[in-house]
Amino acid sequence: MKHPALILASTSAFRRELLQRLRLPFEVCAPGVDESPRAGETPQAIARRLSVEKASAVASRFPGAMVIGSDQTATIDGHAVIGKPGTHERAVAQLRAASGQTLHFYSGLCLWRPDGAPMVDCIETRVTFRRLSDAEIERYLLAETPYDCAGSAKSEGLGVSLLDAQDGPDPSALVGLPLIRLCAMLRDCGVTLP
Repeated sequence: MKHPALILASTSAFRRELLQRLRLPFEVCAPGVDESPRAGETPQAIARRLSVEKASAVASRFPGAMVIGSDQTATIDGHAVIGKPGTHERAVAQLRAASGQTLHFYSGLCLWRPDGAPMVDCIETRVTFRRLSDAEIERYLLAETPYDCAGSAKSEGLGVSLLDAQDGPDPSALVGLPLIRLCAMLRDCGVTLP
């Protein structure tokens, strides 16, 4: 049985690498969605909404395809949303703030089904940073330059050395695409895995 095309609505190299683990053929398409948070929106709501908007934007261009949208937000105190730092200075500030703290990452996931009905979820991962010195922060940022990662640390790389603990139902969610939940959604749509 031939399945509808699978499209990843993202230009993220991290999400592309994660989806390749499933060994399914897929295409990548930039969703072109404004990722600005809305007034009063919770971090979980931001991640869910953007995941749906990304999948919907691409699905409208490819009717009948299964489209995966995902987005991630993080908080340090339950309220302050931490995004991608973009610069060295912002990454230093994020890691100083994260030192000795627990951050909550919310990974939104949407699988837009061929019939136009979205399947949506949001996976929470708690990440506890150990106390970091300024020298450790500088060495890490010079070694890995994680300026495109929410929270300024790549847990799948050297950033793991900054952590004390990680707690969540899906380790791939922290990297940006919750594969365990995505596999369940794909199976619900009739995709055979593995």
